[in-house]
Amino acid sequence: MQKISPCLWFDGNAEAAANYYVSIFPDSRIDAVARWPENERAPKKGAVLAVDFTLAGRSFKALNGGPQFKFTEAISLSVDCKDQAEVDMFWDKLTADGGKPVQCGWLKDKYGLSWQIVTRRLIELLSDSDSAKAARAMAAMMKMIKLDVAALEQAAKG
Repeated sequence: MQKISPCLWFDGNAEAAANYYVSIFPDSRIDAVARWPENERAPKKGAVLAVDFTLAGRSFKALNGGPQFKFTEAISLSVDCKDQAEVDMFWDKLTADGGKPVQCGWLKDKYGLSWQIVTRRLIELLSDSDSAKAARAMAAMMKMIKLDVAALEQAAKG
């Protein structure tokens, strides 16, 4: 078990969200589901309080905390994609059923959680020792919604 795990706050749909996420990523599973004890705070008998799940080998928690807090872009989950096919696959799955494309490889899923679908090639281009090449890649990325590896490489070449 990892020492620190992100806890994602949901309004009654933590279990559905965790099941959705584990269906998308390999090496993922539901680890435990905790239910509200029977008391005056319980929303209803047997309601899910929290879900521990593993997503791509990393531990997460999903908490049914209520309507007080919503996700913002201040936190996002970044997905390292080896190529355009992975970018396309994760993009399509995470924008399905009400998800929304944002910009520069960012999207919001149907639960409102922000994701960055990033290709390794972008990181290589932005880290290039040729600062003009890196700047051209950055300028191209800033105009994109979903990242396009071929277009990024073309822009970097000039």
